[in-house]
Amino acid sequence: MTQPASIHPTAQVDPAAVIGANVGIGAYSVIGADVHVGEGTVIGPHVVIEGPTRIGRDNRIAQFASLGGDPQDKKFGGEHTELVIGDRNLIREFVTINRGTGDGGGFTRLGNDNWVLAYVHIAHDCQIGNNVVFSNYSALAGHVEIGDWTILSGYSGVHQFCKVGAHAFIGMGCLVGHDVPPFVTMANEQQGRPRGINSEGLKRRGFDAPRIAAIKRAYRTLYMAGLSLPEAREQLATQARESDDVRAMLDFIDRSERALAR
Repeated sequence: MTQPASIHPTAQVDPAAVIGANVGIGAYSVIGADVHVGEGTVIGPHVVIEGPTRIGRDNRIAQFASLGGDPQDKKFGGEHTELVIGDRNLIREFVTINRGTGDGGGFTRLGNDNWVLAYVHIAHDCQIGNNVVFSNYSALAGHVEIGDWTILSGYSGVHQFCKVGAHAFIGMGCLVGHDVPPFVTMANEQQGRPRGINSEGLKRRGFDAPRIAAIKRAYRTLYMAGLSLPEAREQLATQARESDDVRAMLDFIDRSERALAR
């Protein structure tokens, strides 16, 4: 049943904000101008949301989160940029997500069904897919791309402009400084290195044995066969004829702008 928004008397909501039906806004939260909050989203106490920010439906935003703030970029000159958040995301305590920059595309995007746990930072111009898990204290620098179903463990970090492919797993405390292909696990005490594929995560998502075997074969080609990247790419192109997953890895390699994690 559709109900009007429930806004605590101590919350400050700018008259220019657009608040959907069934939205809850907790005590002492501040919602700025040019903020759109979709139907069914619940905003806890002491949350700050600055605009321009677009938030979809049925999100849960916990206390002390700060969303839509200015990008932490010295080149930012106050130009019109946005934060766009999709549907059904969980955003926990003390999370910070900044808007984009004018020369970085203008948008920071968080897709649907993501878990963003306490103290996570997502910087300007990041592009986040769906069903991603950000564990506590993980952080992204600016312009990072994260594919669907990726998991970032606690205290991990990703360098600016890096891309992390779908279904990857970034281990605890791992610092990612290169592009990470889909399905790959990164782990090390500091600078992350490839350590196999995220087979357990793939099983949980319904990947059958032949699909996982094809991905493992591609991983061995890329990381364990002693081949140069052009040589590995040639073999992956052959394997991709029989596997859409290997094709996804190959497409990711071709889109890579930084050095590939090897």
